[in-house]
Amino acid sequence: MTNKSQEHPKHANPSKSRTPRHRAREFALQGLYQWLLNNEDVYDIQANIREAHGFDKADAEHFTSLLFGAIKDAATLRGELAPLIDRKITELSPVEHAVLLIGAFELQNHLEIPYKVVINEAVELTKSFGGIDGHKYVNGVLDKFAAKARETEVNAGRRS
Repeated sequence: MTNKSQEHPKHANPSKSRTPRHRAREFALQGLYQWLLNNEDVYDIQANIREAHGFDKADAEHFTSLLFGAIKDAATLRGELAPLIDRKITELSPVEHAVLLIGAFELQNHLEIPYKVVINEAVELTKSFGGIDGHKYVNGVLDKFAAKARETEVNAGRRS
């Protein structure tokens, strides 16, 4: 069983992150977490997060793309993730659920970012905000998702 303080994104400090895109992913995770738990309006979530400490160091455009895109496409993404996981997606921790939505959305819609980077960033988010071994689970699921969403890129990487 995981400790709730280990899971909840508000317990981490996004301002200590590395790159603006990584910070954007952290803030998107925070937003998706709020949406999953409270079903808050995405525009309210966005407005609140943009006021958060450290947001000025995040890639605001990438944050907006991830937050709105993952929420807009959530039903489709869940359907595509379902065969890759060993339980109902609603039984995952909210952090793992949110990270999988962000990672799947990013793999499908941000082809300018190498798939290995997307997966690594998702793993890092889960290590920082998720349960004890959640990062291993997220890695395995997104690796399978990438094999379908970015088949050519994944196969080229395996040959080199």
